[in-house]
Amino acid sequence: MTPKISFRDVVKSFPVKGGSFTALNGASLDIADEEFVTVVGPSGCGKSTLLSMAAGLVEPTAGEVLVDGEHVRGPGPDRGVIFQQYALFPWLTVRKNVEFGLRLADLPPGERTRRAEHAIELVGLTEFADALPKTLSGGMKQRCAIARAYAVDPAVLLMDEPFGALDALTRVQLQDQLLRTWSQDRRTVLFITHDVDEAVYLARRVVVMAARPGRIHTVIDVDLPYPRTEEIRLSPEFGRIRNEVWHSVYHQAAPLPT
Repeated sequence: MTPKISFRDVVKSFPVKGGSFTALNGASLDIADEEFVTVVGPSGCGKSTLLSMAAGLVEPTAGEVLVDGEHVRGPGPDRGVIFQQYALFPWLTVRKNVEFGLRLADLPPGERTRRAEHAIELVGLTEFADALPKTLSGGMKQRCAIARAYAVDPAVLLMDEPFGALDALTRVQLQDQLLRTWSQDRRTVLFITHDVDEAVYLARRVVVMAARPGRIHTVIDVDLPYPRTEEIRLSPEFGRIRNEVWHSVYHQAAPLPT
């Protein structure tokens, strides 16, 4: 079976004064259809670069990135991208923000409304559909951004630390909301995070990256059932996997200068 996303010996170098900086060096990874994969690693390991190449926002220096067996040549409606910043239009309501991408796709008004309402319901914002972003909490704004990505019906969701700026309680609540949404309306998800607990709680597999140059250090299976619950988060098996991921990340991180 063809993987949904494939990174094959991907190298990415950026020009810097006096030479170049290699952000990724020979990264290879296959992600299956409807699989939820998280990526963790020390700062500078190329996590966001990997995601940006899958999104078509950055081209590899060498190697190839494929979606459904086709080379990624640029952004496309088959891939929805969600960043840490909400990037909502402040003058548009939740509903109008979610409909924005559908307007660009030139869908009929009735179909736009149907898709937007479905996406808003998925993320639990139905009663706030006519609210402006300034009246929403940070977590609700991020749920709106997720609904906007879902509304255009992408096969792939690429999420770059979407909960990184939120407080701990809101972050946990949004993790549960995201998994509920994913369980109802499956997508292939590539999710970047610095949080090891978040990586284990969400994923079927955790990809641990190493830095300088960026590369895939190890891939750890998360053999925990869905739906994920607080009981699972507190279970000995969760703790064992979390410790395995943590030690893989910690031993790859460069020591701080003394």
